[in-house]
Amino acid sequence: MAGDGRGAAGLEAEGLGAGVAEAGVRRSLGIYYGDSARDAAMDRLHARFVRAGDLAFDIGAHVGDRIASLRRLGCRVVAAEPQPALVATLTRLYGADAEVAIEPVALGAAEGSVDLHVNLANPTISTASSDFIAAAATAPGWEGQVWSERIAVPLTTLDRLIARHGAPAFVKIDVEGFEAEVLAGLTRPVPAVSFEFTTIQRPVAHRALDRLAALGYDGFEACLGESQRFVHDAWIPLEALRAWLDALPVEANSGDIYAILPGSHLR
Repeated sequence: MAGDGRGAAGLEAEGLGAGVAEAGVRRSLGIYYGDSARDAAMDRLHARFVRAGDLAFDIGAHVGDRIASLRRLGCRVVAAEPQPALVATLTRLYGADAEVAIEPVALGAAEGSVDLHVNLANPTISTASSDFIAAAATAPGWEGQVWSERIAVPLTTLDRLIARHGAPAFVKIDVEGFEAEVLAGLTRPVPAVSFEFTTIQRPVAHRALDRLAALGYDGFEACLGESQRFVHDAWIPLEALRAWLDALPVEANSGDIYAILPGSHLR
């Protein structure tokens, strides 16, 4: 597999220059690569949803640690990431891998374009949602974050990605407050979906859950932070997941919600 284990040092050796944007990318590479225990936990979690040969979508691929996990499991991966610096990073890491398709786009409810607010120093929280930035401005723990650039990026939908690449077994969505819009662009359910939530924007998570319920999903689980471990002992119904989400302290900060369909073999 192209790119496994190279991390920040490998990219610096290829000539990533100095500057805020490059430093932000290096920061992300240092956070998301090089922790073997975290990698193993991520692989165990993903293995619940995919098998070798399956197609998976990584929406909001960032620096590609989820791509790495899915490729270790033998999956083909479509990775969508609109930030130019991160597209360049993903291309260096995975561009030679024929089983990874890098889509330099954002996803939403319809095709077109969208303004992406870029946090150069911390690109993991770049966002297409101005509401996300407003929520972060007054939230404890989010002090000092600056979205200093705004760029127009292409916007497509999950439906269009499926038409172009095929139906995935699993879709991961992590797009900083734009999750409900991404799910609005999906009209036919796939076997399993995950999306990130934050405690500073719980209404976004509820809108995403509304969309998943409308598509027929009825089993839900969650992980907190980067634990890569389910919180509950079994898949729970929608209203139980909503109650769990609303009861979280704000200090919980973020996590991922997973959803499966009735009768799923994943239960």
